[in-house]
Amino acid sequence: MRPNSQLSGVLHVLLHMAEQDGPATSDMLALMMQTNPVVIRRIMAGLRERGYVRSEKGHGGGWTLARDLATITLRDIYDSLGSPSLFALGNRTENPDCLVEQAVNAALDTTFREAEALLLSRLGDVTLAALSADFHDRLQRRKRSRKGQTRHG
Repeated sequence: MRPNSQLSGVLHVLLHMAEQDGPATSDMLALMMQTNPVVIRRIMAGLRERGYVRSEKGHGGGWTLARDLATITLRDIYDSLGSPSLFALGNRTENPDCLVEQAVNAALDTTFREAEALLLSRLGDVTLAALSADFHDRLQRRKRSRKGQTRHG
């Protein structure tokens, strides 16, 4: 089963938007996510409804961030995407009267709930500002490491 990377992709484009001086078009964002602009407009509309982005129509229009990165958490974006399933694992339900299946499912249900609660809590602890700071740290380290390199033709 292929992992759902939509959250990662949306966070990616939001950070790119934060680095831009002007609006980002749906076409531009679609290229970043390697998807169709219609998909981007649908995703961004959900973010707009929650007040995280805004859009301007017409020439020079596009999507911009509506809030400071420090006020938006990864959990906020996850929720805006409709809270997709966090795990590909699930319970067997072929024979609900089987006592073994019931015991296994009860144990897994508890474990899945605890893991999901922990993950959602951690997503709520990380802001887009923290991701942006990490990006800028990585950018500075890359610049420093390349500064000492010489080019050989």
